[in-house]
Amino acid sequence: MIMKSRVVSTTLLVLGIFMISIATVVDKNDSFDIKNKKTANAIDIVSVINMSSSNREKNAEIINMNLSKEETDIVELSMEQVPQSIYIPPRVEVYEGMTLEELGAKLDRNLGEGYLKGKGYLIANKCIELGIDPYIATAIILHETGCSSKCSNLVLQCNNVGGQKGYPSCGGGSYKYYQTLDDGIVGHIENLYYNYFSLGRTTVEAIAPKYAASPAWSGKINWYVNLIRAS
Repeated sequence: MIMKSRVVSTTLLVLGIFMISIATVVDKNDSFDIKNKKTANAIDIVSVINMSSSNREKNAEIINMNLSKEETDIVELSMEQVPQSIYIPPRVEVYEGMTLEELGAKLDRNLGEGYLKGKGYLIANKCIELGIDPYIATAIILHETGCSSKCSNLVLQCNNVGGQKGYPSCGGGSYKYYQTLDDGIVGHIENLYYNYFSLGRTTVEAIAPKYAASPAWSGKINWYVNLIRAS
């Protein structure tokens, strides 16, 4: 009888230990699953943030969700890889520390309120494209057109801003006709490129002997150059 009782007790003891072991494993597995789910949830959140880093409002809503301590740690660690602001292209300086827009605005301030108004950006853009000094190109326009005070008939009637000669003729004369003002501006700058700058004539003094017969021409152009630079 005693022997039978010991067997029963031992059996119960072993069974109890077995059940405790199972409960421990289940509890650990549950905790592991819960932790994994939290980790996955946090990683999913970070993935969304990474995919939508340009949408800062949406990111802010995700980041402010009610996360557990473990999820928050994962998000904070992963956020080191997430851009912290919207990407802004670097400032591109094209001439004397100015951007193309700033250069265009500077030229505009010297073109007056008349026929040439608002053409500064076109002049700046074409000059930078071809490697032409924009101050020289603009100075020649101001001198040849007279638009700093009153535009000449050559520019008003034929859109010739550089005093260029050629075909088609402006009113039957030797000066060239351009259909639009933009065409005339582009034609003037291209003339400076092909006939002067591409041949090494990159200063007013080097351009003057070929461009104009008057010995006073270079001094007048340099006066406009200095005026534009100081504006």
